Order: sequence, then C-alpha cells, then structure tokens
Amino acid sequence: MTRPRVFGISGWKNSGKTGLTVRLVGELTERGYRISTIKHAHHDFDIDKPGTDSFRHRDGGAAEVAIVAAGRYAILHELRGESEPHLDEILARLAPCDLVLVEGYKREQIPKIETRRLDAKNREPLAPTDPYILAIAADHAVTSDLPVFDLDDTMAIADFIISIIGLPSRNI
Repeated sequence: MTRPRVFGISGWKNSGKTGLTVRLVGELTERGYRISTIKHAHHDFDIDKPGTDSFRHRDGGAAEVAIVAAGRYAILHELRGESEPHLDEILARLAPCDLVLVEGYKREQIPKIETRRLDAKNREPLAPTDPYILAIAADHAVTSDLPVFDLDDTMAIADFIISIIGLPSRNI
C-alpha cells in the first residue's frame, strides 16, 4: 500500500490549527477532493462514554472495540502500556483518499504550514528550526522568507497545498 499524500498544520496551542484544518477540509471537499484528517492530542482523551456497551467492552479489557452503525463506524484501540503509534502506522489504517491533513505533530517530517495567532499560548516561531514548514498562516504581520498567508485566507492556503502536494485537478 502506498502512503497517502499528507500535509500538516502545526503550531502552538491556540494558534488556529483546528479552525484552519476545519476550513481546509470544507474548502477541499467542496472542490471535489476526498479528505481525511489525523489530530494529535498531547493529553488523554476519550470519545466513548462510561456506561455504554462499547465502554464496558474496553473497560473489560478488549484491545480494540469497533462501534458500527448505518452512518459511521469507529475503532477504539487501547494502548494499554504500548507506545503511541507513529504517524505512518495511523496513516496505514486510513481508507484511500486524496489528502490527509495532519493537525499537530509539530516535529513530524512532513510538509506543513505553521499557524500563528497573537492569542497563542506560545508565540515562538517554529519555522526557523523546522525545514518541513513551507509556509506560515498568521493573524498578524509576519516577516519571513517563506510564503505568508492571512490565517483566514482558506482559499489561498488550499491553492498552496494543492500546488505543493501536486493534487490533480478535480472537476466538480
């Protein structure tokens, strides 16, 4: 299986990563592309609720629990002491698509755009020490040798990603 096309959105907490990712998914989907996403969390999370059957399966010790319905399915995998999987392992589990947008994974060696907001928890630029950052999207003026986009200019950022990744044109 070949690795899908991947593009990252990275930045510090509250730098606008999720908002940009959501807008890009909408823009690229509207243009006819099949988009998947991977979100990296630096904290524990749970998408299941105590008391549900699937939660009880996991709580009982199941390594994986698949929840399947007519509209969607999810597979919950308990690490139970195993190391966090590498990005490539997660990419291999996704269905074929045109592009996977990866939110977070600041240190991953994938092409990415850095998000910057004045309200971010940390405003130290990532681009100077990360050769995989190919552009910056910010809500304020930025001086850089890299292309700089307004954080809200989703269409221009989508055009940039399509060009960099080499996505074929889609006729809608």
